[in-house]
Amino acid sequence: MSSRIDWQQVYRFWFPVDLSNADIAAHWQMLAWWMRGGANADLVRFAPVLHAARARQLDHWLETPRGRLSLIIVLDQFPRGLFAGTAEAYASDQDALSIAEDGFRNGHYDALQSPYERFFHLLPLAHAEGPGHLERMRRIVAISEQAIEEVPEHLKPVWQFSLSQAQANFEVITRFGRFPHRNPVLGRASTPEELAYMAEGDFVHTRTLPASASSAISAVG
Repeated sequence: MSSRIDWQQVYRFWFPVDLSNADIAAHWQMLAWWMRGGANADLVRFAPVLHAARARQLDHWLETPRGRLSLIIVLDQFPRGLFAGTAEAYASDQDALSIAEDGFRNGHYDALQSPYERFFHLLPLAHAEGPGHLERMRRIVAISEQAIEEVPEHLKPVWQFSLSQAQANFEVITRFGRFPHRNPVLGRASTPEELAYMAEGDFVHTRTLPASASSAISAVG
């Protein structure tokens, strides 16, 4: 079966819209779809793809930059939609991290043209807990700052929001060394400080888009 799975199927699903000449409202809409579970209802059909990826049956995708990116998306993004609220959501994080780091070393990351392609190649560095996490978050903040300098002026609000998310995650990892909101599903004991943080409920990954984004989306909705 794995020989019949084409990385382009994943790529076209995850990047269904050409945003190269789109207005900011289209960018906000796509960001909301990506980051707020818009794809989740359609992910069941990709469950066999995730299984094949975890079994190392799709490693031939790593031969090209977009093939590598598609495998990263399968291992990093798809579990979060398919298994939200369970330990299984994070089970592929280390594999996705390894593949992403290899892509930085071999030039695949630099070969990606779209800022969104690079964004999803980068995400495993933020998601994977463990040794070096704080340094990885520092790298993400630096790359996010550079991205703002490179995108067109009218799109800077989108990337400023992305930077604010990276900075907030950096603060969480600096403070706790891990993501406390994962503790219950991973069976980890929480410190008193982590319990206080979780009681506040202000988790970075659930923060709403800026009001300007909601207005822009509503205007075209």
